[in-house]
Amino acid sequence: MKLRYRQVHLDFHTSGDIEGVGKDFDPDRFGDTLAAAGVDSINLFARCHHGYLYYPSKAFPERIHPHLARPSLLPDQIAACHDRGIRAPIYVTVQWDQFTRDAHRDWMLIDEEGRGTGRGPLEAGFYDRLDVSHPGYVSFLKEHVRELFELMPVDGLWFDIVVPVFSFDARWLKAMLKEGKDPRNPADQMAYARRVIDAFKLDMARFIRGLPQHTPDCTIYFNAGHVGPRHRSSTEAYTHYEVESLASGGWGYMHFPVAQRSGRELGKPVLGMTGKFHGSWGDFHGYKNEAAMEYEVFQMLALNGACSIGDQLHPHGELDPTTYKLIGHVFHAIEAKEPWCRGAEAVTDVAVMNPEAYATAEGLWQDETHGRTDFGVVKMLTELGTQFDLITSEKDLSGYRLVVVPDEVPVDAAFGEKLKSFVEAGGAVIASHESGLLPDGSGFAEPIASAVERVGPAEFEPDFIHPGPELLDGLDATRYVMQQRALQVRTRPGTEVLAAVERPFFNRAWQHFCSHRYTPTSFQKVYPGVTEKRIGGGRVIYFAHPVFRSYHEQAPRWIKRLVRNAMRRVLPDPIVEHDGPSSLQVSLNRQPEQGRRVLHLLHYIPERRGQAFDVIEDAIPLHGLKLTVRGSAGVASVKRVPGGEPIGFDLDGETLTFTVPKLVGHAMIEIA
Repeated sequence: MKLRYRQVHLDFHTSGDIEGVGKDFDPDRFGDTLAAAGVDSINLFARCHHGYLYYPSKAFPERIHPHLARPSLLPDQIAACHDRGIRAPIYVTVQWDQFTRDAHRDWMLIDEEGRGTGRGPLEAGFYDRLDVSHPGYVSFLKEHVRELFELMPVDGLWFDIVVPVFSFDARWLKAMLKEGKDPRNPADQMAYARRVIDAFKLDMARFIRGLPQHTPDCTIYFNAGHVGPRHRSSTEAYTHYEVESLASGGWGYMHFPVAQRSGRELGKPVLGMTGKFHGSWGDFHGYKNEAAMEYEVFQMLALNGACSIGDQLHPHGELDPTTYKLIGHVFHAIEAKEPWCRGAEAVTDVAVMNPEAYATAEGLWQDETHGRTDFGVVKMLTELGTQFDLITSEKDLSGYRLVVVPDEVPVDAAFGEKLKSFVEAGGAVIASHESGLLPDGSGFAEPIASAVERVGPAEFEPDFIHPGPELLDGLDATRYVMQQRALQVRTRPGTEVLAAVERPFFNRAWQHFCSHRYTPTSFQKVYPGVTEKRIGGGRVIYFAHPVFRSYHEQAPRWIKRLVRNAMRRVLPDPIVEHDGPSSLQVSLNRQPEQGRRVLHLLHYIPERRGQAFDVIEDAIPLHGLKLTVRGSAGVASVKRVPGGEPIGFDLDGETLTFTVPKLVGHAMIEIA
């Protein structure tokens, strides 16, 4: 399936206390505004979080918005779009529905106190969750969907708030007990909730595809505010994936690159979603800075995604001109860039094992108390210019030269043998902290087990890493504090220590402490900090500390440089290198059908100017960027696109070097 690249998600959650809903809607103004902004697809509302319908329902007339001034609002919106060649998938809320919550309290998910999940009775919001395993609710949803197909053309269905949340409802508890699961165990709770949500999605998708009006190009998407490895178990339910990720709306700027890299491993097209809002959803009259909008959508293109921008339609039904001026600014640029993005695939030489595949919590809501490993490793490698995928253990490793196993990824015996074979054949593995341990934590799996032996959690926190000469590039020959507790290991025969760990005089406690924070080093070396061992034709490097989680929490430059120097030992000639600052993002893609590669350069710097979230106000220019792209034998042309300006280059065998004179924001370099 080929996605449209310029989509709008038009929220229309409209209170029943507002009159004149849709009264100012004009089909021509509506359609012309979208077309003028370059929109080629738009999600339109059938049913909102308030629970109201925006079409002339015969099956559920009681649910039609009580003040809907234009009874056929949704069909008229669709017609206006179709007249201009714009797709119009239909939005249907699932777990949040104020009308249904009030009418059917028995259809709600139940928390551990025996109450419906969500907010208190005197708090504003429609955030109580409905149970998608309740037969009554499922029956209603199917009849609702059936009616949509009967009353209007359906380009696609966009189901919102389809998130695995455990319910302490008696039906759930009995079902778990029958399966021998413990309803008190959080891991069993989440596993069962995921099975419930998967069953709902698969069943609903089968129902839709069985309707006589369904067509093969009808898209189906179930939104959970995140895309990650757990979606693999229900991939048949989806035609594609959409990564909802509003940086200013609670997701932050690290969520999208993590989720997008996860999503593109699922084997279906992926679309990124941001919002026009300065803040988050429902920010009717707040507008994102132009530079922020550019960065967010151009990053989607760089990471192989199409683009969607969220908006909220005013209750009276007229689009906001300022919003569509902002959207048009980036959509017209995307339209020109699309030929170099369609069918593009990432070119990578490094694989990173995805920590989320082994986490109990959902990707967006993982515990950040001590930093997130996935955010840390993606941030660090992006800053280093590394071309990498975020994978799970099922992935074929033969296309990679290095596999990074960050901080907390367990390795079972089967995957350990896969990694060992990869290393023996000449590949490299960099593992850190508890990664590489067997699932029961008793010891390491191969190939890490051939290099080091687990002793247990280190006695001291913090401690101090003292790098040897092999890891000193860009560092002074001193010791560096490591704030998070290491895993103490012993080296196996043939394993080299690249950095030792020194202990403090003592751990800080009420009985004994020194100065304001931690006790300094005693200069006594106590266990290995970084080790390396050659196995067959490859190497294994192990870091005792959770370096990636630590980098997400505090971003110590010495940690990044230690990892960089370790990577250079096993990957001295990466596929892409540049001499720009760490704020430069570089992504190399290929378009097999066109026989070319496209290098994306992005330079925008998020700043915490207000207390609530990061913003981007300016695109800071860079000048004289030197780039090296390997694997470039036979290259005859290097040019900026879509403009077509040629760039001079040198080609030495397969190594291509060239200089970009000036970068402002985003550039694409065609290599053919």
